[in-house]
Order: sequence, then structure tokens, then C-alpha cells
Amino acid sequence: MTIKSIRIAIDCMGGDIGLAVTIPAAMQFAREHSDTLCLLVGDTDAIKKQLADCGNRSDDWYEILHASEVVTMDDSVEVALRRKKNSSMRVAAQAVKDGLADACLSAGNTGAWMAITRYVLKTLDGIDRPAIAASIPNQKGGATTMLDLGANVDCTAEHLLQFAIMGTALASTVDRRVRPTLGLLNIGEEVIKGNEVVKRAAELLRKSGLNFYGNVEGDDICKGTVDIVVCDGFVGNVVLKSLEGLAKMVASMLREEFTRNTLSMTAGLVAKPVLNRLSHRVDNRRYNGAALLGLRGIVIKSHGSADAYAYGNALQRARYAVKNGLLEGITEAIERLRLSFPEADEAQSLPAQGEQSETAQ
Repeated sequence: MTIKSIRIAIDCMGGDIGLAVTIPAAMQFAREHSDTLCLLVGDTDAIKKQLADCGNRSDDWYEILHASEVVTMDDSVEVALRRKKNSSMRVAAQAVKDGLADACLSAGNTGAWMAITRYVLKTLDGIDRPAIAASIPNQKGGATTMLDLGANVDCTAEHLLQFAIMGTALASTVDRRVRPTLGLLNIGEEVIKGNEVVKRAAELLRKSGLNFYGNVEGDDICKGTVDIVVCDGFVGNVVLKSLEGLAKMVASMLREEFTRNTLSMTAGLVAKPVLNRLSHRVDNRRYNGAALLGLRGIVIKSHGSADAYAYGNALQRARYAVKNGLLEGITEAIERLRLSFPEADEAQSLPAQGEQSETAQ
């Protein structure tokens, strides 16, 4: 029997679809990675029924952690955190806290998942606010890591520095990038551009020892100008939703044009191989799985409407994060910055735990 060296706690009940996606995705993932044990969290009877419906014939790839409650997509943070203390989200996060799992994953309510994991796991020393980081496809054939994507609406320059440290650790460990380049999202490349927070953040980044490229603009995200783009959660979430909306609009327009008449349909058949390759390159399901950085554990957030293919990629991301030492990488990066950048402590750019983050629902 293969030794299960990695353990991932999966909130099977969360998301727009729930068990019909999480169980098939976990089964396929387990077939591909025999070194990983899936801790299936949720209602035991419902999970067993879904396993049977999916034709599962083996029980060596999973264990079930029972949870009697489910955090819905409409639940407030208060309800999720204070009233549903035995939710599948809470049990999954607690499994990491108790050492039963190396990482946890949910497709459920983002605000609730952020609040629960922060409450259960706490933040790392030197990190005041966790941030959401995800990969966005770029025209170079790879992906640009971007953070924060909605966890923190209002940020100081010091918070942006923290995000830069965590983003660099993520790109270095999970994406295996050597000394990844870092850009600060702004309204122009010039040093004089931007508000006071962004200008101050740029000063801190230039002194940080990170591979700071400088200010970047919105189009640089998809150009792949830098490996990592840093911004506050308000801007990041607007950018992310705008890109998702643009991708859906272009796909819809293409379908309309290629089905307009017989000639268009014929042209569509001829162009189908090219369109399929294009669709694969820009398919955001390949990059599903945002990391909640800055916590004392590896936490991954899947898109709520993810299908089994997308959810499987989120599981892959969780596995890579554990296997490549993401948590250790972030901790070491913070310590290196403290040693090489004394002003960070003086400016309180790496404050202690305690300040409340503003969590996006």
C-alpha cells in the first residue's frame, strides 16, 4: 500500500453544487495521486451515498469527517462563525489546526471561509491580514499571480508589502519561479502616479529586497509583464470580476457569430481546432484554486460554481502547496525581510496579529 504523505480536508458540502462536484473530483484526483489522502468532510450518509452513486470501489483513498451543518452561499459571516460551529467548513479548518490535515479546501461562501479559517488557524507572526491570491492566464502561455482579490477592501502601504511577500513565496514554492518579478498595480508606470498609499507601498517595495519591477497597469496582468501583481482587495476583486465577465462575453459572441447562418457554421467547423486551442489557453478552470495566504495552515478556495474538472485543479493546487512547502516559504520570506529590511519593523509594515480584516462576501 502506498504511504499517504499528504492529507487534504475537503469541504464536500460547500459551493453552488456540492457533493455532485466534490466527490467525483476527489475520486479522480485520488486515482492520479496515490500519495494523498482525502478527508471528506460533511454529512456522512450523504457522502457515502454519493460515493456509491459514483461507483466507488475502494476505501483506501479517503476518510470521512462528519459535520452536521452546512454554511450556505447566503449565510452571513456571523451565522457561519457563531451559529454553525459544526459546519463542514469549520470541521475542515479544524482538521488542519489539529494536525489531521496538511491543507483544507472549500468552494463555499468566500466571506465565511475566510472568517472561519482565520478564526480557527490564526495569522502567521508578522502578517496582519490574510490575502486571496489566484492565477490569471496571460498571453505568454502562463499565468500571472494576483493578490489581494477581495479579502481586504481598505489597505495601508504596509499591508501591500505583506501581500508582496506572500505572493512571492507562493510563486516561488507552488509555481516554482526563480526570483519572481513583482509589480504594483497603479494608474500609470511613473513613480509620481497613484494615491499616497500606493506611492508609499512602492517605496517600501523598492527597499524590501524583493524583485520589484515597479508600477504596472491593468493591461500588464494579461500581458504577463510580471509574475506577481499586488493591489488592495477592492481593486483586485473588480479586476477579477471584469476579466471573468469579458471572457464570458467574448465566448458568447463567438458562439453567436459561428451559428448565425450556414456559412458561419461551416467556417466554425473549419476553425474548430484553433478555437479549441484558444479555449484551452484561456480556460480559467485550469487555474481554479485561490490560496488564502497568511494563515497558520494551507487554505484553498475553489470557485463556487466550479465543475469537477475545475475542482480537481483546486485539489492539485492544494497538493502542490503542501508538497512544495508554501507555509514554510512564507514564514521564511517574512523572516528574511525582517533581517534585510529593518525599516519594516520601524514602519510597522509587518505588524503583529490582531487587526480585523474586511472580508468580502
